[in-house]
Amino acid sequence: MRLGIAHHLGWAVAVTASADHQVVDRRRIELIEPGMPTAPIEHDSKPLDDVAAVALVATVRASAVRAASASLDLLATALPEPIVSMSLRSWPLDFPDDIAVLRRAPYQSRADSIMYRQVLAELAHARGWAVHLYDARDVQGQAVRVLGKRADEVLHGPRAALGPPWATDQRMALAAAIIAG
Repeated sequence: MRLGIAHHLGWAVAVTASADHQVVDRRRIELIEPGMPTAPIEHDSKPLDDVAAVALVATVRASAVRAASASLDLLATALPEPIVSMSLRSWPLDFPDDIAVLRRAPYQSRADSIMYRQVLAELAHARGWAVHLYDARDVQGQAVRVLGKRADEVLHGPRAALGPPWATDQRMALAAAIIAG
């Protein structure tokens, strides 16, 4: 099974596909525990100094590890076969990790999102899953090239078979799982 993720702040769409690109599972997964701020780096409810921001980010990141881990465990146990890979939207591999730097432009608008992807990648590696990174702007086009004449059926067919929701996030996650193969 290949898992494709289309993430948001605090949650994600997870689509799991078989080797022949059939959707086996699609669900929303939680990436953070209830009550936690979903964007601790861009946190603006009250200005924080760097020390307080570091503490907040550490608390939120620990929550994300627990919540995303529980979500992935629930997903993995629901599947008929083991997950072999997880696909995530790419991020610059040289993205800084210093909170003081992340709180400034041009990083602050992407830092929280990247934190979730990094947590998911760490959790996938810990489970022995390969991690594939994809470009959200081109992932569906890449999947169309892989699928050829089957592209429309594979990428849009699940809406008829499974019903809503089947929209951009679900197609992107499926496309990411397809190109990982």
